[in-house]
Amino acid sequence: MGKVYYISKNVSLGILVLAAIALATIIALSIAYDKERAKNRGKPGDGGTGGSSTSPPPTTHFTPKEPWDRYRLPDSLVPVSYNVTLWPRLEPNTDGLYIFTGNSKVVFSCVKETDLIIIHCNKLNLTTFSGHHAKLSGLSEAAAPSIQKSWLVEKTAYLVLRLHSSLTVGATYVLHTEFQGELADDLEGFYRSEYTEDGVKKVVATSQMQATYARKAFPCFDEPALKAVFNVIIIHSRGTVALSNKSVIDGVPVKVTTFEPTKRMSTYLLAFIVSDFVKERRLSNSLQIRIWARKKAIDDRQGDYALNVTGPILQFYERYYNATYPLSKSDQIALPDFNAGAMENWGLVTYRETALLYDPILSSTGNKERITTVISHELAHMWFGNLVTLQWWNDLWLNEGFASYVEYLGADYAEPTWNMKDQIVLYDVHKVFAVDALASSHPLSRRAEEVNDPSQISEMFNTISYSKGAAVLRMLSEFLTEPVFARGLSSYLNTFAFGNTVYTDLWDHLQQAVQNTQGMQIPDTVHNIMNRWTLQMGFPVVTVDTSTGTINQKHFLLDPESVVDRPSEFNSCRAGVIDPMFSILMKRVNTNSLMRASGQEWVLLNTNMSGYFRVNYDLGNWDQKRRRNISIINRAQIIDDAFNLARAKIVSTTLALRTTKYLSKERDYIPWESALRNLDYYLLMFDRTEVYGAFQAYLKKQIQPLFEHFKTITENWTKVPTGHTDQYNQINAIGVACNTGVESCRDLIKTWYRQWMENPNQNPIHPNLKGTVYCRAIAFGGVEEWEFAWEMFKNATLASEAARLRSALACTKAPWLLNRYLEYSLDPAKIRKQDATSTIQSIARNVVGMPLAWNFVRARWSYIFQQYGEGSFSFSSLISGVTQRFSTEFELQELKQFKEDNLHVGFGSATLALEQAIEKTTANIRWVTENKAHVLKWLTEEST
Repeated sequence: MGKVYYISKNVSLGILVLAAIALATIIALSIAYDKERAKNRGKPGDGGTGGSSTSPPPTTHFTPKEPWDRYRLPDSLVPVSYNVTLWPRLEPNTDGLYIFTGNSKVVFSCVKETDLIIIHCNKLNLTTFSGHHAKLSGLSEAAAPSIQKSWLVEKTAYLVLRLHSSLTVGATYVLHTEFQGELADDLEGFYRSEYTEDGVKKVVATSQMQATYARKAFPCFDEPALKAVFNVIIIHSRGTVALSNKSVIDGVPVKVTTFEPTKRMSTYLLAFIVSDFVKERRLSNSLQIRIWARKKAIDDRQGDYALNVTGPILQFYERYYNATYPLSKSDQIALPDFNAGAMENWGLVTYRETALLYDPILSSTGNKERITTVISHELAHMWFGNLVTLQWWNDLWLNEGFASYVEYLGADYAEPTWNMKDQIVLYDVHKVFAVDALASSHPLSRRAEEVNDPSQISEMFNTISYSKGAAVLRMLSEFLTEPVFARGLSSYLNTFAFGNTVYTDLWDHLQQAVQNTQGMQIPDTVHNIMNRWTLQMGFPVVTVDTSTGTINQKHFLLDPESVVDRPSEFNSCRAGVIDPMFSILMKRVNTNSLMRASGQEWVLLNTNMSGYFRVNYDLGNWDQKRRRNISIINRAQIIDDAFNLARAKIVSTTLALRTTKYLSKERDYIPWESALRNLDYYLLMFDRTEVYGAFQAYLKKQIQPLFEHFKTITENWTKVPTGHTDQYNQINAIGVACNTGVESCRDLIKTWYRQWMENPNQNPIHPNLKGTVYCRAIAFGGVEEWEFAWEMFKNATLASEAARLRSALACTKAPWLLNRYLEYSLDPAKIRKQDATSTIQSIARNVVGMPLAWNFVRARWSYIFQQYGEGSFSFSSLISGVTQRFSTEFELQELKQFKEDNLHVGFGSATLALEQAIEKTTANIRWVTENKAHVLKWLTEEST
């Protein structure tokens, strides 16, 4: 990181593109999804929009003529505060339904004259008052107008009240509603989570409001800019505890819990939970930190690690942001059923159990790292997202991209020996390159009118928002230097505390930080630099010819025949333009000249992968690379760039493959992981063809030295490598060696697994290796191995262990077992709803399971969509996971037919993923046709 305010020579080539050139012919793609939901799950008594309604019957074609037909609220009313009382029932009623009842009083002010009150309300049965769904009263001198009529609009999820006369501008009113909803198991709004402990079924009432689910818990103005103060009262059963965003101020024992008023905040950050969970707690600088979970989990000390790292991470952010944590307590709770990984509710962060609970004996290094990074991500939001909140969901990337970047900083502070800052290259930069190189990608910041309905909002929770956001903010921080970047953040957060912003507000404060830094100059404004990265999709490939010293760039597309048919307003780059800053954007070995090289000299651009772009060289410079003289990150970059340049037909496929020949001498994790991820594409394209044998032979040749290396340093697998990433690379060594037929590896796997089967209470497999061993042993074995793992899965009390087993069960090569497992995936009694789609993806990952999973998804699409996908952030991954092997014309036609056959059902947040699957399949067909023979020839020659 830069430590001074001038630009150092280690800054990446990101400055090159930021300051000197703009992406060429890159457009902003907008995908709008405007189809009606195919199924109304609501019914009287179960949380639907039942009850009386005086609205006219819905039309078959939706046109937004009236204010209640639009997904965005009118700007005439602004909430001030809510008084919300909720009473969840943790036992079913006579109809077998779990319900909650409640009432709400929202205080709002009128800022524009109107005779309409429009407020969000979804799947709630409202009590009627004199034939209307609500009561209205005034808080100021102006009396409240009477209600002429009220009705519910299902499509836009509104309660609408038409008044006999207009509200008075400047006056304040109170809207009172009473309601009943279903405490369903749909993982949205106020919902039900279940688990079994000591043979007893337990029920938890919990919440997930992001992005548009607060309206399922109580009527509210459910948009992020409409912040208010929330006064929450929870009525709950004896023997349970109630939690919310703030601390308890009054509790009638075991019956009613009243919470402090919240800070001014958005509806999507509200949380309330009723459970019999217990806690671990400690004070950190007078801040109360608590970890909540099932009693057994806390008794087994599974909350200790999260408790240990939370305080240091919060302290790091207080210093980084130069802003005090704005609440008096920090609760974090592990839920048995939770759709996302975690949710940053202000003061009450909710997690999947796998993202918060760590068993010091049974959990792996990877589990510990995941817990650290997820906690760091969510706590970053306490300021960036919660204290200062986006105006609308089109700028989601600023919330999630920022947290996805600084999570590495917080985790690095908590665990300084892990070198976490390096891993952003693998986990975010390389990951998003694969998506942003598609013609169907989209800009980070989309126009507000492109993001309206709940499906479009959910679709924004994607790799572009998280990982590209992280990559470009990391690039900006490197460019400005971390101290200047942090000062701009602090100014931004303190200026807009408890308010809402658009992304350009951040650029303003970063620009001020630059101007207030003595001696610092940048070649353009932060606005102009960053517009090139936020308002247009894609990224460039920068090409350097070291024989002539020339440099140019163009928009990188994975499929060069993809069409981007709209010009970019930022198309200002001219090939051959050389900026004086280029001298600080490269690393040269044995030369002082700028871009020309001769003899044994060579050039390396984009050092430490700080810039969000790919790099291509002339053939001579490619062949001059010597891995031993290059940093770990750049060794990974060279491999990743070469393979993707080959897929884009910019370099040859054999050039890309040549970058892996040195791997037999490589011992570091990041380059190996980069290589394996890229070679995985070859596996997916060729594991059903004659190329597969040669591919396996070549990879076996490369992996065997690494396998022997770890066998030696672990004293024949009896110890664990000391380095954090070395432990990950040991997993790679064993997994690949077993897959490629290294006999001693297979014997090792079978022995470990058999020992466990013989004594289920004594597992001899190290936690780091369990996922790899379980999968390979089940793949090598038969019914007995599968059934044993299934029993272990059902009896697992540690969520991360259950997750490993659930994934490994998909590794069997027996089609009938895979088909049975697919059926299990949609049975919540066997596989939790939160895990259904990822289980199907695991089966599709198996070459035997892929066609089975594809047929299963096609046959069950309507049911899967309605039960699992209408609002899920992760639903899009189901489409991409099931279709990742598609590489034949027949599969492409099946995919297109699937789209046509299900237009009436819809695809929700998977709409863009489906378009990208079609685009990727088309590109795969072309690539396989053009490269299959060359790849087979090269692999055959190199594996002998």
